[in-house]
Amino acid sequence: MRMFARLVGAAAMLAVSASAALSSRTDLVLGVVLEPPHLDPTAGAAAAIDEIVYANIYEGLTRIGPGGDILPALAEDWDISDDGRTYTFKLRGGVKFHDGTVFDAADVKFSLERAMAEDSTNAQKVLFSAIDSIEVLDPVSLKITLKQPQGSFLYNMAWGDAVIVAPESADGNKEKPIGTGPFKFENWARGSSVTIVKNADYWGEPAGLDRAEFRFIPDAAAAVTALLSGDVQAFPNLQAGDALAQIEADLRFKVVIGATEGETILAINNGKKPFDDLKIRQAISHAVNRDEVILGATNGYGVPIGSHFSPANPAYVDLTATYPYDVERAKALLAEAGYPDGFSATLKLPPPPYARLGGEIIASQLREVGINLEIVPMEWAQWLEQVFTNKDYDLTIISHTEPDDINIYARDDYYFDYKSPEFKAVMTELDATADPEKRKELYSQAQRIIADDAANVFLFQLPKIGVWDAKIEGMWENMPIQANDLTSAHWVD
Repeated sequence: MRMFARLVGAAAMLAVSASAALSSRTDLVLGVVLEPPHLDPTAGAAAAIDEIVYANIYEGLTRIGPGGDILPALAEDWDISDDGRTYTFKLRGGVKFHDGTVFDAADVKFSLERAMAEDSTNAQKVLFSAIDSIEVLDPVSLKITLKQPQGSFLYNMAWGDAVIVAPESADGNKEKPIGTGPFKFENWARGSSVTIVKNADYWGEPAGLDRAEFRFIPDAAAAVTALLSGDVQAFPNLQAGDALAQIEADLRFKVVIGATEGETILAINNGKKPFDDLKIRQAISHAVNRDEVILGATNGYGVPIGSHFSPANPAYVDLTATYPYDVERAKALLAEAGYPDGFSATLKLPPPPYARLGGEIIASQLREVGINLEIVPMEWAQWLEQVFTNKDYDLTIISHTEPDDINIYARDDYYFDYKSPEFKAVMTELDATADPEKRKELYSQAQRIIADDAANVFLFQLPKIGVWDAKIEGMWENMPIQANDLTSAHWVD
């Protein structure tokens, strides 16, 4: 009994010692689903890039905060002309890039003109389309003149695609990112993780962590195991499946269910037969039981959507009843379109669990109306090349995590090849409108147009299921932009 008591006492002392050590930790291992193709957010469409580098390594003139609001970043202040066309930015002084290069207004001019250039590889060139001229006034002052007023300009400058880079290092940012943020890039172990470390020379509030490792864990079961074992201390967006209840009951962890900007859709190749026929797209929309997909792909946490718009946005319109689940109506529409016996097609799925799980469910549902889908699982690089770039697909499932991105339906060369002059006209007017109420009205019109056109099947808003050690604070509850911002993350006693 005495030996047992000694062992229990020793274990208790070890537990106390471990707890004390834990509370003073300054390192963090985060689990993320996807490995990015590279680390330059100005040269790629993959959300996995921003999930690591946004606000941590790179910064823009402005930034998007945890509540979705626009905050100062490298620009500490700005003035807007009465006509809404000229923005004069006051930049922060004393800022340096991670390689010691001094940041100034010339770097902003370089970055924006690089993004706007004809040969630019920026995935969101439209963000800069309203810019007419950029003038350096002095090292910490910059004037940007727009072609016409643009109500979303400061918001656009907060995207990851608009971060500021230096001409001395821009060409190497894919492999060795150099920004001005509170963390510096340390290492990329291909297939395993990316590690960032605290920037001791940061211009602003120092990071609360000395080191953070983003570990790539695409398998949901492996993710849960890594969390329970302590190998990973945080999953900003955990695909836990049925294990979530077990994790919620474990006092070691904090489970926070938040919202993302991720409109999850069954994307349709509108430019390819038979999907160029509205009746076919309507049939597919009626054949999908959104509630079943949400239950199976998100454990019921996804929020239903009926258009490409976040329910958290004040301009959101609930259009989920536009095409209610109706098998008989779907069959009738297929017959009217000349396919009474249905047809066969492919469903190309990227790696995230919501896509793979949702794909199985949707394939089963479409089979009920005669549409037989061949499921083609893809790695992320394959999906980006075949689907996103080359439009070589019939159907796919993807979550669009870019903020306020309904304008993608106005792009002729976008991967779902949707074309609507009416929609484009609304977007053109919206782009030149600053009045909040008028913008809200235009957003409403835009949502209704693509919903009525069944441009895609709008499924759900991707939930953010955050799970992390209970002693970690400063993690984002919601994800208003595709980022894992660690600028406020820290351990507490």
